[in-house]
Amino acid sequence: MKISLRLYQALLGFSLFFVLNTNLFAREVADVKLDEQISVDGIDKALVLNGAGIRYKFFFKIYVGALYLLEKQDNASVILKDSQANRIVMHFLYDDVAKNKLVNAWLEGFEDNLESSKLAAIKDRLDKFNEMFSDLHQGDVVLLDYIPQKGTRVTIKGEDKGMIMGEDFNRALLSVWLGEEPVTEELKDAMLGIIEEE
Repeated sequence: MKISLRLYQALLGFSLFFVLNTNLFAREVADVKLDEQISVDGIDKALVLNGAGIRYKFFFKIYVGALYLLEKQDNASVILKDSQANRIVMHFLYDDVAKNKLVNAWLEGFEDNLESSKLAAIKDRLDKFNEMFSDLHQGDVVLLDYIPQKGTRVTIKGEDKGMIMGEDFNRALLSVWLGEEPVTEELKDAMLGIIEEE
């Protein structure tokens, strides 16, 4: 009887550990698995998943957007003033997103969230950033990694496209999702961890 009780307790303990720690390993949004903690080349410390959600256009799911930071933070203003490492993940869900639509979306996002003087200061770098993109399809992944004192490394479909220099560019890039005029308020809240999407 004692053996059975101990075995029961061990199994119960293991089950509780697994349930309580499932979120340490991965979260799933729209069938896209996102690690709760990641290592990024060039960044000394691990980044944690701050939040993730879906970018909708009308009723269509365009991509899953995820934000990784050194520490979780639900205040957009604090994140936008911070100079620490971060990663944005865009995992595309839609069949086909043409390059010109991506470029237009970037331009709109930057223009909506930046003063004209700040936009002018990064214009050449934004042009270079836009040149890195091509048409994207379902399953394609874009990684935007900010390496402090260096810049934002752009990886598209597993290919390193280069680095966009400057902390100011990365802050502007983050504002596309976290600024006063984000792509959508729902995705902003999801990336801040205020709401969770499945």
